[in-house]
Amino acid sequence: MDLALLRTFVTVHRAGSFTRAAALLGLSQPAVTSQIRTLERQVGRPLFLRQARGVTPTTIGDELAHKAAPHLDALVEIAESGLEEDSSLRTLHLAGPPEFTAERALPALTELTGEDGQGFALRASFGTADEVLEGLAAGHHDLAISTVRPRGALLTATALCDEEHVLVAAPHRAEQIGAGTLRRTGPAALERVPVVEVHESLPFVARYWASVFDSRPVCPGTVIVPDLRAVLACAAAGAGLAVLPRYLVAGALERGEVVALHEPAVPPLRTYFLAVRTGTLAMPHIARAHEWLERAAAGWC
Repeated sequence: MDLALLRTFVTVHRAGSFTRAAALLGLSQPAVTSQIRTLERQVGRPLFLRQARGVTPTTIGDELAHKAAPHLDALVEIAESGLEEDSSLRTLHLAGPPEFTAERALPALTELTGEDGQGFALRASFGTADEVLEGLAAGHHDLAISTVRPRGALLTATALCDEEHVLVAAPHRAEQIGAGTLRRTGPAALERVPVVEVHESLPFVARYWASVFDSRPVCPGTVIVPDLRAVLACAAAGAGLAVLPRYLVAGALERGEVVALHEPAVPPLRTYFLAVRTGTLAMPHIARAHEWLERAAAGWC
């Protein structure tokens, strides 16, 4: 059985689509379709059921994938390990949300870009959860950090860490609000306080209100800026209240630039996932970066 056909088959099985598999393999869709048909003739049974959106494997297709995939991944590992000494051949492409990637992931990976013969070049890009996962699936990234766990067999995700959300404002804003009364009055004391957020839908504030107050926010959005670091700067300047990850706001809290308006018994949490295309952890530079981020994340929680 031709290994090239098996590689195409496993890629289609993981991608769930001839089109997506073709993009990952650098082939045309007709070429992928032809290879799958050739393999189906050799096996003597259909391997996929064609649907309006993509394909689903038949029972035979699933059995073949489970048998073939580990061996193909092992062959990739052997081939990649032969190049391991030449770090110039290694470039890691990382994608994730701008703030978390800049504040957490990139500093953690910097040590792996040194000139010790084991390093690699690093390229980073930022995007929303959907954008980075789509880019990962299309082969544009090697690792993706996302607040959404990907579905399907193409991508594999590991829970990286949880971030705690904190309701903050500048000290003079807190005095105006009477932050000490929040536990007694609930969100009513905040109804007329302007909000600094990353989007008009107030995603961070809405999540906090739903989790802590079991209600929807009615506060007006005053400053909308698509970067949490800018949200923090505006909140510290007195533009309004904000809900921010504790890792991002911890320094400002210690310096007194902002204060926590509320300390709920169970603070809202959001989970970050570290995702890869299934099988690519066989590549040493991706596996090393993945392991390094997991170890670093143990100190972030």
